[in-house]
Amino acid sequence: MLNIKVVTWSLAIFTTLTFIFCVVFGLVTPGSIHMSVFLQQILPGFEPNSWGGFGIGLVESFLYGAYAGLVYVSVYNFLYRIWVRK
Repeated sequence: MLNIKVVTWSLAIFTTLTFIFCVVFGLVTPGSIHMSVFLQQILPGFEPNSWGGFGIGLVESFLYGAYAGLVYVSVYNFLYRIWVRK
């Protein structure tokens, strides 16, 4: 069985670091290969080149990762109890 705290925090930190990487990548590469359009589509309120937009994107990325961790561990542990413990 998976530890919900460990997996949730791991995914939340992973998605936050990935968001930061995408923003930094967008700042150092040409405009034709930026991720800003994609980030604006999946993160409501995110605006490139704005501290407020960056903060909103950072919080949303963290929360999406935490949500994924909570759901994944819950489903995994449920199925583990049904199929493995028989």
